[in-house]
Amino acid sequence: MKILVIGSGGREHALLWKLAQSPRVTQLLCAPGNAGTALLATNHPVASNDLPGLLALAKSEQVDLTLVGPDDPLAAGIVDLFQKEGLRVFGPVAAAARLESSKSFAKGFMLRHGIPTAGSATFSDPEAALVHCRASAYPLVVKADGLALGKGVVIAQSLAEAEAAIHEIMIEKVFGDAGNTVVIEEFLTGPECSLHALIDGENYLLFPDAKDHKRALEGDQGLNTGGMGTISPSREVDLEMRRRLKVEVLEPFVKGLVADGLTFRGMLFPGLMMSPEGPKVLEFNCRFGDPETQSLMRRLKSDLLDLIDATIDGKLAAAKPVWDARAAVCIVLASGGYPGPIEKGKVISGIEEASSDPDVVVFHAGTALKDGHVVTSGGRVLGVTALGSTLEEARAKAYSAADKIIFEGKQLRRDIGV
Repeated sequence: MKILVIGSGGREHALLWKLAQSPRVTQLLCAPGNAGTALLATNHPVASNDLPGLLALAKSEQVDLTLVGPDDPLAAGIVDLFQKEGLRVFGPVAAAARLESSKSFAKGFMLRHGIPTAGSATFSDPEAALVHCRASAYPLVVKADGLALGKGVVIAQSLAEAEAAIHEIMIEKVFGDAGNTVVIEEFLTGPECSLHALIDGENYLLFPDAKDHKRALEGDQGLNTGGMGTISPSREVDLEMRRRLKVEVLEPFVKGLVADGLTFRGMLFPGLMMSPEGPKVLEFNCRFGDPETQSLMRRLKSDLLDLIDATIDGKLAAAKPVWDARAAVCIVLASGGYPGPIEKGKVISGIEEASSDPDVVVFHAGTALKDGHVVTSGGRVLGVTALGSTLEEARAKAYSAADKIIFEGKQLRRDIGV
């Protein structure tokens, strides 16, 4: 089977790494890919938001299956386009992907179907949003309604910070049209946790839990990022909590899809806050998480392609994947300045040495090939992912490997999984 994976991050490298282990896979393609995906697949220089170009690529290469990694092409309707052309594709159609691309739409869905979430209000007028902020208790959370690369969330500790966030998001438009509307939420306390569950329209298959570390600096300080590292399991979900998450989140989600007439076949990735009142959904994502996928693919022992096929064909009820009991830890190595402005083109060394431990895999994210060297080409550069019999052992292996990789400006958090 010939498979095309769309995207260029650590998530896509991890998915390709796992798909390459399937005996049914004959050829892998990636668009646009990175220096790591080039080791497993044929990279094609087609941007992930170039829907006509991706369609032409899939047709010309006679691809049997396309797996969509990022959120933007899903929101733009790539699944609808491919299905219309008779192509097999993994991911939700645009109407269902609105659960990620519009936070206000997702909030309405959660309220209609009794899915626990933070109290909130939605505004398209900046002045009305400011009036609400002036009457609110602090801290509170200001979110751009649309897609903002995981960065359109501000935790305002004061009215001044909330006013600045409204001004940046709605007036300065630092996130473009994603900031035409904002969702202002109550601030929740507790540890965060990420779920992943395949959805085939009527059934779900829950993956092991994971935890992302979103803030740029140690101690959960600094700006929000796309993720600075993950662990799986998260330490937050025991058997009873896993049962509650099925009953309180996943079952009403699937019933809500049917009630609202939404066709969702793909990966649901809710971010959760384990609050004192119980689990609450912070947001829905409608694709594999990044960097969570890097930890989860290390733990998946079954054939990923079988699970993808079962999701598309509505046969998840019969799927019984096998997971490695060991823990996984992913340490993200980022460019200097991330999540702000960065410099690209820094030569990377030590990847081969870091990968010498069989329990360690280095997944590429923001990398490229230049003059025979692997160089930096993005904010999050590499994900160093290790397995261990305990989280502590996996952490030690991951950090030991991460320290062998060198590039100018390298930054990482030293408290992933602490």
